[in-house]
Amino acid sequence: MRKILLPILFLAACSAESQDEIARSAARSTTSKIVVEQFPGVPVQPALDCIINNATATQIYALAADSVTGPTESTVQIVREIVSKPETLTCLAAEGLPALIR
Repeated sequence: MRKILLPILFLAACSAESQDEIARSAARSTTSKIVVEQFPGVPVQPALDCIINNATATQIYALAADSVTGPTESTVQIVREIVSKPETLTCLAAEGLPALIR
């Protein structure tokens, strides 16, 4: 419990812009593990950009919280929900697929 409270208290002391940046960074850390495990062969960096940029604030904060405890089945479900959004799929087609053929 203490491990979870410390990042939350740290975020509370930051500006809204800093909070968003920190949360996105933590969410990227968690999401990268899911992408590597669940989507083998997909270029990680472009996929992360597409997933994080199309996640809602609630999804970002849920993924960021999981960076403390590690990915769970809930984390996988959140990433799959984001990946299934039309705008994420469009991004992956535009950014992820070209990275595969480079």
